Order: sequence, then C-alpha cells, then structure tokens
Amino acid sequence: MKPTDFSVHVTTFLTHYLAAQRNVSPNTIKAYRDVFTLLLRFCRDVQGIAPERLRLEQIEVSLVEAFLDYLERERRSAPSTRNHRLAALHAFFRYVQSEVPDRMLQCQKILAIPQRRHARPTVGYLSKEDLAEILAQPDLRSRGGRRDAVLLSILYDTGARVQELIDLSPGDVRLDPPAQVRLMGKGRKMRAVPLMEKTVQLLRDHMQENHLDRPEQFDRPLFRNGRDQRLSRSGIRYILQKHVGKARTKRLSLNRTVTPHTLRHTKGMHLLNNG
Repeated sequence: MKPTDFSVHVTTFLTHYLAAQRNVSPNTIKAYRDVFTLLLRFCRDVQGIAPERLRLEQIEVSLVEAFLDYLERERRSAPSTRNHRLAALHAFFRYVQSEVPDRMLQCQKILAIPQRRHARPTVGYLSKEDLAEILAQPDLRSRGGRRDAVLLSILYDTGARVQELIDLSPGDVRLDPPAQVRLMGKGRKMRAVPLMEKTVQLLRDHMQENHLDRPEQFDRPLFRNGRDQRLSRSGIRYILQKHVGKARTKRLSLNRTVTPHTLRHTKGMHLLNNG
C-alpha cells in the first residue's frame, strides 16, 4: 500500500522538522507525538477511518473541532490540556501550509480555530521565613540529605524549571567568580544564571563529594538517583514534598500546596520585592 500524504508529512514533521529545523526539545516532540496518537485513535474509533487510509484532505476544521470536543467530553481533558493539543495541531498545519501550498486555505482555517479561554490558577509564593524552613530540612549528615540541600537551593536560587534542573550536568556549572549555571530552557534557549555564595559552597561540596569536578564527569548528571541516573520529574517532586512536609510541622503558615514552580515564582517575587 502506498503511504498516504498525511503519514509522510506527520513523519517528517516529528522526526526531522521539529528537531533539525526548529530545534525543539525531545519533551516537546514527545508531547506532539502523543497528540497525533490521540488523533489517529479518534479517527479510527470514532470516525471509522483507519490510520493507513487517513489522508491530509480529510483533516478539515470539522474533524479537528470534533476531535477537540471528544477530548473534553470523553477523555475529560481540561481546557488547558485541550489548548495544548490544539497548539500541536496548529504547529503541524503551519508547517504543512509551506510544504503543500495547494492546502493553504485548509491549513489556515484550522489555524483560525481559537484557543479556549479559561481561568488560570494563581501561583502563590513563599515568605522568606517559610522558604528558609524548607531549605533547612535536609539532613546534612547523610549523603542524600546533602544532595537534597543543594538541589533545593539551586531550584530556588536559579528559578529553574524542573526539566532544566534534570538536564543539568557538571559542565553547566561555573564555580569561579562570577559563579553561575547554564540552563537549557524552552525553545532550546540557553541562559546563564548567577548563584548566591551559599549555593556555590553547597554545590562545590556536592561536586567534590561525588567526584563531579573532574573533566571526564562533565556530561554526567549533576543530580542522580539511586540507580546512578538523572532524577525524574516525579523524583524531584518527591524530594520537595518530603522536606515541605517536615517544614509544615514547624510553621503553620505552610498550609498551601508547594510545587517546584512555587519556588520559581517565589524567586521572582523576592527579586521584585527587593527592587
């Protein structure tokens, strides 16, 4: 069977265009791939179109809108999740319109499908006292406690996203003045973030203890789990929640949900308040 035009464009979009031309992160590519998996299943199970027979001309506005309604109704997707799925489809059809000009009108009609408005949750931030209590919880007498102490300190000090923290390697760290870490952010954009003196000392001790200050270790994970691998998102959330739970027993004001993004927002608010 001859490949359909839809299969050719989806494959090129996911395996070549996003990574080679747009320099999109592997996590974003995976998220986009998941959207097409859902779309193919919807076309097969709801629309009765087998994946191997799905053609580009069949992906019209009515089908995309039906797919988005299906996500909300059958899969109970939140409006924000629906919008993320739509953003992936918008990226694909923005690519297709330049590859297949005779499909430009079809693509632009899909690009005109609006994002759904929804209330955005307010992200709180911690007082300096609450933050200090959390950062004081790791037990510096244990190896794991020392790792947690520097991890939490960097999470706050740099305002790093969780994935940025996961991706850190010793080669991204500069301990000599001006001390800083190099973070790979969204859109594969690199930025250098300065470090406070206390964080620098914690980080220096961590790297020396784990022999990460040697040149041959510069591509290794800066923070590792018990299997000597990079920490996962759930692993970092677990570490944070463990120490937040202990801090709550000492400070009644810590009665809110604290996530890694809370520390990122806290850093921004502290900088703002300090002028």
